[in-house]
Amino acid sequence: MLEYRRIVLHRLATLGPRYLPFADVATKDVPLSRLLRLALFQVTVGMALVLMVGTLNRVMIVELSVPASLVGTMLALPIIFAPFRAFIGFKSDMHKSALGLRRLPYIWKGTLYQFGGFAVMPFALLVLSGYGESFDTPRWIGYSSAALAFLLVGAGVHMVQTVGLALATDLVEEDDQPKVVGLMYVMLLFGMVISALAFGVLLENYSPGRLIQVIQGTAVVTVVLNFCAMWKQEARDRVRAQAMAVAPPVAFRNAWGSLMQTAGMMRLLVVIALGTFGFGMADVLLEPYGGEALGLSVASTTKLTALLAAGTLLGFGLASRMLGRGGNPGLTTMHGALIGIPGFLCIIFSAYGGGSSAFLLGTALIGFGAGLFGHATLTATMRAAPKDKVGLALGAWGSVQATAAGIGMALAGWIRDVIVALPADTGLSVETPYLTVFSLDTAFLVLAVLIAIPLAMRRSGARVHHATASSQSNPVEAP
Repeated sequence: MLEYRRIVLHRLATLGPRYLPFADVATKDVPLSRLLRLALFQVTVGMALVLMVGTLNRVMIVELSVPASLVGTMLALPIIFAPFRAFIGFKSDMHKSALGLRRLPYIWKGTLYQFGGFAVMPFALLVLSGYGESFDTPRWIGYSSAALAFLLVGAGVHMVQTVGLALATDLVEEDDQPKVVGLMYVMLLFGMVISALAFGVLLENYSPGRLIQVIQGTAVVTVVLNFCAMWKQEARDRVRAQAMAVAPPVAFRNAWGSLMQTAGMMRLLVVIALGTFGFGMADVLLEPYGGEALGLSVASTTKLTALLAAGTLLGFGLASRMLGRGGNPGLTTMHGALIGIPGFLCIIFSAYGGGSSAFLLGTALIGFGAGLFGHATLTATMRAAPKDKVGLALGAWGSVQATAAGIGMALAGWIRDVIVALPADTGLSVETPYLTVFSLDTAFLVLAVLIAIPLAMRRSGARVHHATASSQSNPVEAP
């Protein structure tokens, strides 16, 4: 009996490392349960992304008849803070506290921003929908309030995610930092899948009042989960506090310039921007396309986000296995972009007889390619960075990705509205504006593949290159 119990416990203990990507990063000092609890901040980020980019995006365009250009601009407002992600991570590195805390104060500030945005959002939607006594309220009040809500939530998401990932890398050894960051992004996708399914069930019988209840519940859950994520994660260190108090100030400009001198870093950031453009422009139009061109319901298009996130999760898992066995992250990056190209072709084909089946297949392929692309570029960025600038490199990756995604969403919305506004005698069909954007997505991915070829041809000896880059950066930083 005891032998059988020992075997069962051993099997259960090995489930995580076998089936959860990056679970092998756990150690005796930092168990998997602690890492998963910290990853709750990524779950709240996933909830916010699904709610804004998925559910509210479709509701505002289709049900509330808000112009797609305006919705795309609102969704792109958070990119105001995206370029500062590297600076936020840098500031948390240098944060001075009497208790030696560096990351938790910034995570808590970001949580309050998220809560504030979700608190404003229901009233903005009340005005936009004309629900109840808000029917005579000027529309500009609803637009400005919605913009403020999206801005606050976006700022909170950027701050929480950047500093939370930095805290995660603090907890593990340097060699395990890419793994733990990958684990955090797997939990982000898990949160997106669960949130999309939950929102789909809650909004099965859509009404403005039900949508407001969902947003209010999201605000409360965000605070609770982020508080649980922060609990006892960063130890108080008075020695570090005293050292930080007397340490000379470090200029962000010098640290950034040194990072950009690393071989291949600039090309990698360009590939990240182009690939994110390719995958990100579709985010703002996938659900409206499903509702307007294919006649899918709100619940169906919300669950579509779950399919996209599930495909991305599979991409992350495969990338983890490939790169964990010494694979070339540049080659994996190119493979991810290549998989996205037939995905968009399937979505385009759905308008020419393919129907919802081709649409769903294309969405799954896009998610899978985005997962490969995202994890590979993340790993390539961290491996190419000098030894003492991994955190800054992580912020640079997030800055480029978030900025490109925000600009891409806004651009997609404007392109759609410009085509819709063309004279009726042009004979354009209802799906033409969407297919134009999907064609541009394909073109951006092709460019990303072409520019990534030199990165794919490099040897996968990441640690050798990493050490070389680190040694080359020391003379630059020496006084």
